[in-house]
Amino acid sequence: MSCLYSYGLFRKIAICVKYCIYPSILWDNDLDRLAAIRVFVAIADAGSLSAAGERLGMPLTTVSRHLKGLEEALNTRLITRTTRRLALTEPGQSYLETCRRVLGELDTAERYLAGEKAEPRGQLALTAPSLFGRLHVRPVVSAYLDAHPRMTARVLLVNRVVNLVEEGLDLGIRIGHLPDSAMRTTTLGTVRLICCASPAYLQAAGTPKEPGALLKHSCITFTSFSQPDRWSFPGGGQGKRNAQSIPVAPRLIVNTAETGIDAAISGLGIVRVLSYQGQAALADGSLRRVLEGFDPEPIPVSLVHREDRLPQAKVQAFVDVAVPMLRKALRAL
Repeated sequence: MSCLYSYGLFRKIAICVKYCIYPSILWDNDLDRLAAIRVFVAIADAGSLSAAGERLGMPLTTVSRHLKGLEEALNTRLITRTTRRLALTEPGQSYLETCRRVLGELDTAERYLAGEKAEPRGQLALTAPSLFGRLHVRPVVSAYLDAHPRMTARVLLVNRVVNLVEEGLDLGIRIGHLPDSAMRTTTLGTVRLICCASPAYLQAAGTPKEPGALLKHSCITFTSFSQPDRWSFPGGGQGKRNAQSIPVAPRLIVNTAETGIDAAISGLGIVRVLSYQGQAALADGSLRRVLEGFDPEPIPVSLVHREDRLPQAKVQAFVDVAVPMLRKALRAL
């Protein structure tokens, strides 16, 4: 069964190389196609033709000939050249991500057939929310690179849902409930939506005991909220309370958690953030929790990547490093 599957995988890669990467292009053989792909990726990684030649053990004239032939065959400029540097064009960037995926699958399949435990090599690309990435994903990436010296990493930290396939990414960290998809999902833990304020603000304005009291307080909200002027609180609890949607009067509306937290620390009002975002300020006493008994349900944090029957070695190696580290970090929140 494994041999049949591996043959099928190679067949799929060959078709991708022939028809997806080089549509209607005549080459002497498939090895010429793969050589051109590897040269192009090496140029993009190394930043120059000469550096790519050194990496590949290939003369500069051969590197240049591969790139020139590739651009002519595609009828597309992939790289712009100046006297100082090379830069990928927009089509070149998109094409590069496709090439990386094909080479990654091919390398993994070759090692699988050879019966070897694949040592990860190449570049891993992943995404995560900005602050969560800086606080918790960056240490994971560092540990991963330390464990696998032949790997490099590209990390995209943005506060939006990124399409992994369209943007050429291998993995993503998601905070929130996930829709059904073809992605493989690993649950890492949960975070909570919490309300905080500085001790000085609470001393001056009083501590709210229930959500309705927010009507009398200054609040700090975010443009990313669907309703920045309303905070929702769940029903239930010991008193079987009803769910509430409280209209708040924002003194400040910001677009980053860091800015909102800084404003709350300065005494401007009550801020509502995810638990990991306020962790440092709560730990050093700059902020205090309020309305603790009214927190919404925990929000899941997940690691997602493409559902491949034969995962790339670099992806599986990252999962092996990331899952225990991130689960430990989330348990500590």
